[in-house]
Amino acid sequence: MKLKLENIESKRTQELANLIRAYNRANREPSKSEPLNIYLEDEEGNLMAGMVAETFGNWLEIEYLYVSDDLRGQGIGSKILEMAENESRNRGCKYSFVDTFNFQAPKFYEKHGYKEVFALKEYPYTGERYYYTKEL
Repeated sequence: MKLKLENIESKRTQELANLIRAYNRANREPSKSEPLNIYLEDEEGNLMAGMVAETFGNWLEIEYLYVSDDLRGQGIGSKILEMAENESRNRGCKYSFVDTFNFQAPKFYEKHGYKEVFALKEYPYTGERYYYTKEL
């Protein structure tokens, strides 16, 4: 056997991801994973806001929530989050999970009932990254 270090993403990266996914599926209870994506476009079809998320078993897992600078403060992010949480409840989810940097939206999620469960300090050097959950 030989250990090998690579500083680039390669076919091995995907192969390793597939191996761990197969292991996880074989060792945890069956659960349904389904995308939950919401987009707001302007009249020309330009993406102005949106969310990339998935429902996974009992959980809504928010990967990205974005609102363009010129639309912030108008309640659009709140509407997107509310829409995602409602759809998640319809899918049987009981909880929501999100992580956010200190310069992004910790106050936004707190305002919407999310509770901090963990924080990474000095991430990657001087910032902070917060992990939140919410009971739906």
